[in-house]
Amino acid sequence: MVVTDKSGNPVPGLQQPDFTLLDNKQPQKILSFEAVRRGDAVQGGPADADPPLEAVLLVDEINAAFSSVSFERAQVEKFLRHEGGELPCLVSLAVLSDSGVAMGNVATRDGNALAAELGENKAGLRTITRSQGVYGADERLGLSLHALQQLAAYEAPRPGRKLVIWISPGWPLLTGPRLELTSKDQQRYFNSIVGLSDALRQARITLYSIDPLGMQDIGGFRTSFYEGFVKGVKKPSQVQLADLSLQVLATQTGGRVLISSNDVAGEIATSLADAKTFYVLTFEGLPGDGPNEYHSLEIKLDKSGLKALTRTGYYAQPQR
Repeated sequence: MVVTDKSGNPVPGLQQPDFTLLDNKQPQKILSFEAVRRGDAVQGGPADADPPLEAVLLVDEINAAFSSVSFERAQVEKFLRHEGGELPCLVSLAVLSDSGVAMGNVATRDGNALAAELGENKAGLRTITRSQGVYGADERLGLSLHALQQLAAYEAPRPGRKLVIWISPGWPLLTGPRLELTSKDQQRYFNSIVGLSDALRQARITLYSIDPLGMQDIGGFRTSFYEGFVKGVKKPSQVQLADLSLQVLATQTGGRVLISSNDVAGEIATSLADAKTFYVLTFEGLPGDGPNEYHSLEIKLDKSGLKALTRTGYYAQPQR
């Protein structure tokens, strides 16, 4: 988890007694605790001695207009070339297009090499457009969620924590009375919610959402609508497609939702700042009384004015 102050800046120096962990509102014993401060010269260790950590910058080319995609790419390149191209941690690229998600070359701290790699991967002509209405939106939703599942599967065997910084206004929310789901649909999407929650947790992925529409989107529908869906879904009958939105998933993994700013490069830097100071704790999860039982997680801090950004819940299974 990352602990932030009132200004949203990461806070170092906390100790285990500062934390109380609640599982379904019940205090749980913290089995292990680690305060990580990467790149701190006081520690005196080389960068490779830090806990493994990698960031993936994902450029979404199917959920935004072509002009927005061009802006995304320019801002990603600006970030990569900043400070002479020296990156604070290992970073890799991914591009989501109509053909699916394409992972870049090996992760590196060389931003100039990544900028060149991005330049070689030119945006292709898209076949999915907003003019296709609900059917096109449904296809983009499916492609986006499948890409997230692929990313989780790719990162699962790799050690350490991963930050996936998804640069996109998000996929269609597809909600409303005209899109009422059948019970069969709700069960299918509930299975997707459980599966993604498990996959992201097991891959140790924290998801960040950066909206490239910036000031164009300020006060818009998408910038706050997701907030009504961040609580975990407990059963299929509660499911709405907005429960699977990018911003909801980012919040539930302990990441940030960064909106209403034209400085996408700066927002990428803000996201990566969370990689410098964070805390890792373990506990024994409670078994479920039945399959896919949702458990809410909460971290309380002894010091006032602080907030913990961490996973908000998990799906427990019965004890075998």
